[in-house]
Amino acid sequence: MESKRLTLPGQWNYEKAYGQADKIARERLAGIDDIEAQCRRSGTEYRVEGDQKSIIVRYLDRPYRISLPGGEIALVDGAAEVPVRDRILILHYFLRAKGTPLSNNLITLRELPEGSGYFPTFFNRTSQPILNHFGKNPALLIDASRGMGGYPADLGDTAVTIKAFTYVPITIVLWRGDDEFPAQGSVLFDATISDYLSTEDIVVLCETITWKLIRYVREMEKPAS
Repeated sequence: MESKRLTLPGQWNYEKAYGQADKIARERLAGIDDIEAQCRRSGTEYRVEGDQKSIIVRYLDRPYRISLPGGEIALVDGAAEVPVRDRILILHYFLRAKGTPLSNNLITLRELPEGSGYFPTFFNRTSQPILNHFGKNPALLIDASRGMGGYPADLGDTAVTIKAFTYVPITIVLWRGDDEFPAQGSVLFDATISDYLSTEDIVVLCETITWKLIRYVREMEKPAS
């Protein structure tokens, strides 16, 4: 891994690679001269409480605190440990944010830099699992997304938009399948998303959202005790 790249690690040696990515991101955070300006660009809150300084970031509809200068991350309203992949995504979003206004022009992963190369992994880890679990009952997607602040979008048979970060809406669109035709789906992004996350980060973010949605379905399917 290149020391200056803000990317999430590949398949090899996850623990070491994630640890390195986390370390690099925190070093980059400590090197920012104007934190308040970067908060404005990322739509986050700069907070000073006594001698404690922090950044409040909303991620999947929950507030997280980035402590300064060290870059430790914790939920504002909970004591649960934040998974390393989530910590890296939060830091990468904050560090990369350019403050570009949303365009409301939706694009697919293939239209992102190197998106075609990432597409097979993206399809296997995001698109196909969504189709498997929601293709026959797209309306369930709306209920499953509410825990992440999802709201209906006027696309396909069913669509939801989940605001992963302030400037990163993710829209999932489904067309219901039947006996003759399989269900179809698409994941769409605002055309400005590359000003906030790398394509690799986007793939990991969408995988994270997918498995949160699927976890909801599995909880619903558990037999009542």
